[in-house]
Amino acid sequence: MNAKDAAREVEQGTGRGASNAAAGENNADAVNLHYDTRLPELRWSRRIQIPLIAAAVFSVIRLLGPTLRYEVLGWQHAEGVYAAGKRCIWAFWHRVIIPIVWWHRNHGTVVMNTTAFDGQWTRKVIEWLGFGTAQGSSSRGGLRGLAVMARRLEEGVDCAFTIDGPRGPRYVAKPGPVMLARKTGCPVMVFHIGVDRGKTFTKTWDHFLLPMPFARTVILFAPPIYVPPDGDQQMLEAKHAEMQRELERVRDIAEAWFSLSESDHEKYRAEFARRP
Repeated sequence: MNAKDAAREVEQGTGRGASNAAAGENNADAVNLHYDTRLPELRWSRRIQIPLIAAAVFSVIRLLGPTLRYEVLGWQHAEGVYAAGKRCIWAFWHRVIIPIVWWHRNHGTVVMNTTAFDGQWTRKVIEWLGFGTAQGSSSRGGLRGLAVMARRLEEGVDCAFTIDGPRGPRYVAKPGPVMLARKTGCPVMVFHIGVDRGKTFTKTWDHFLLPMPFARTVILFAPPIYVPPDGDQQMLEAKHAEMQRELERVRDIAEAWFSLSESDHEKYRAEFARRP
């Protein structure tokens, strides 16, 4: 789905959301209206796998997470957003979901989550780690849920997107965060994580990253991307392209971090330490 189609989805969803609010429908009805929350039909053998897989993955994260050592660069950008009375719309590549859900656990950030089989066990894991979830699918009407995400931001809760999920293509950003930024005035914040020792599963669509125990990690946060509320289609496409560029840039630096020279480290530390 391109930026133009996404914008149409958001506008349609927003209109319906306003009508329901006026009619006094409860919050659950509003969520069901904007999200494609229908769970796919699964065989019983698949259904029983969901809690088992969730428990196994959570156990791995719970054991691995405390051993990871994080260096964080650029967090002052998020602090500036919060100081201005706004919330963040986080966007990151699906590849680094393990190290980020441990580092940012128990903050209540609402993550867009697919209703497919993988999303059902993933939902349990990230909720156990203190995140909220919004059920939807970009292929089954989930972009209408951006109206609900906007309400969460207004309530003072950050939102997050694994921006190339749930099925890829890898490293191709979807336009949802830009649409949400235009509607709410909250900025898109992109980041990436690199590790000095980790296993990349090259047969998975996202090249999933599993850090090794006691790995050193670096998180790079780019400056916020604001989208004017009256931005036209050309502006939306430009902001989407900017988000894609920033995602690629922090990915490239973070992935190469532990092979860079110390002089390069100092150069990037100085760059990412700059105040907006």
